[in-house]
Amino acid sequence: MCGIIGYIGKGEAFPVLISGLKRMEYRGYDSFGFCIQGRDKNFSSFKKVGKISGADGDLAKVSAAGNVGHAHTRWATHGGVTEVNAHPHLDCQGAISVVHNGIIENYKELKKELEAEGHAFISQTDTEVLAHLIEKYFDGNLERAVKKSVARVRGTYGIVVIAKNDPEKIVAARSGSPLLIGIGEDEFLVASDPAAVVANTKKVVYLNEGEIATLTPEGYSIYAQREPQEIEWDLRDVEKGDYPHFMLKEIMEQPESLANSLRGRLLPEDGNAKLGGLMPIEDRLRDIKKLHIVACGTARYAGLIAELMLEEYAGVPTDVDAASEFRYRKNILEKDSAVLAISQSGETADTLAAIREAKSKGILTIGVTNAVESTQARETDAGIYNHAGPEIGVAATKTYTSQLAVLALMALYLGRQRQLSLVMGQRIVDELARISGLMEKVLQGAPQIKIIAEKYKDSQSMLFLGRKYNYPIAMEGALKMKELSYIHAEGVAAGEMKHGWIALVEDGFPVVAICPSDSVYEKNISNIMELKARGARILAVATEGNEEIRDIADDVIYIPKTLEMLTPIVSVVALQLLAYYTALARGCDIDKPRNLAKSVTVE
Repeated sequence: MCGIIGYIGKGEAFPVLISGLKRMEYRGYDSFGFCIQGRDKNFSSFKKVGKISGADGDLAKVSAAGNVGHAHTRWATHGGVTEVNAHPHLDCQGAISVVHNGIIENYKELKKELEAEGHAFISQTDTEVLAHLIEKYFDGNLERAVKKSVARVRGTYGIVVIAKNDPEKIVAARSGSPLLIGIGEDEFLVASDPAAVVANTKKVVYLNEGEIATLTPEGYSIYAQREPQEIEWDLRDVEKGDYPHFMLKEIMEQPESLANSLRGRLLPEDGNAKLGGLMPIEDRLRDIKKLHIVACGTARYAGLIAELMLEEYAGVPTDVDAASEFRYRKNILEKDSAVLAISQSGETADTLAAIREAKSKGILTIGVTNAVESTQARETDAGIYNHAGPEIGVAATKTYTSQLAVLALMALYLGRQRQLSLVMGQRIVDELARISGLMEKVLQGAPQIKIIAEKYKDSQSMLFLGRKYNYPIAMEGALKMKELSYIHAEGVAAGEMKHGWIALVEDGFPVVAICPSDSVYEKNISNIMELKARGARILAVATEGNEEIRDIADDVIYIPKTLEMLTPIVSVVALQLLAYYTALARGCDIDKPRNLAKSVTVE
């Protein structure tokens, strides 16, 4: 949930570390810090609450020469947002410095043991335990001390450690929290995110679960040496360009990102999808009788749409669970079922736990993720990559629409294995081929949506309504409004609205009604009229050419017509723009909403 970068080489560590932290700001954090080891072996440390971008004056005063160091952005879990709780954390002697992502679940018992041995703690974090534990085992060799320490730990960790008395060395270890090594010219980096190293190198090695790596100015070693890979994207992919915010850039990139998700996967003549990642399990997929989807947040809303697609077009009974709940209830997983995990980062702790629960029962696991070398990609039996490119804004936009696209491909693929006709398959393929162009049409309406957002910017609460395929989009639209503008918003199944939520409605109460011209349009109109009769202010998202809706709604955002199952891909774009422009009008921090993190690697 936070960012790590370490540097060792012939250059100065400080500018590389600060630049790397800035490139990981999108992950969400509340404090930051670094520790640099000078050529005299001594440490120069700095910690501060708040954003790096607001600390340029303080950083300009820092004297931190040295070619070895590490840095960290923290998202608070254990202990409040204070400089003392910020990373790095030191041992009693100030000779070992640790930065850490994850949660040490048995930190209390370890802390009690270490305090009994005379170790003095100054923070309220779980991470400080690691510094003292490594101190306990340190005998002059940092690798041995780290190895012994992590063997005592329960929980998740990605750690990067330096020591005064074993200089010119960085030791990194991971379990459940991602780390990679960047291989540059006369320099090596270690980080939790490719964005942190892409300015220095595109050649990286991802650490596998349980691995420990050592970096020196001469090279790196891992307890299972592997060939480096190339990062698929460029530096410009993690820069805003001419856009004021990453989120707007990524909303506007969606026609391109969606085209990339579909490229090479559509088979028009066969009315089918080519999904190379599923080929190794093709026969097993043909025999599955039930699918269990596990995901969190926005990805779960993609799963709810996939549930409808898979049941309607592939005839596969499907359940959707919040991954955080999946392993805490009794799941009846039959041998002829499969678990489909959806996560943009592939590092979501709860989703990984659900995958491991399924695998422990011998169940087939499939993944959908945007991160090629993620833990999820490595641990599932097979999967599909989004290929949407890096997403920097904390609130998911292009990764969400790409999830919907690849899930539609999967429904098509499984449907053609079963009873889906060639004609219907060809129709789905044709519409998927058009969908990027339809998204472009929605984006052309951005200026009008901005004007509409100004009207709703002072709302205290909002309802988002939808039915069938657009009920999950109502929940996603409400989530985006909450995340970005901090307006309380709820996504409700339109037919359920009168079972409680209607009590909120009074004169002028804002309701966003997603009512395209589909199989449930008339039902949606009935619900809108019930709200309108009680004074609600209606903002409708409707299909182009529907003039009737103008007589009913106070404001209308039009979207182009497509297949009902694909309507969410275009309707959600309108809601993304609405949330963005509402947040902009309210002066919110759009790319880094308060309290949120891009990749949730803790449970």
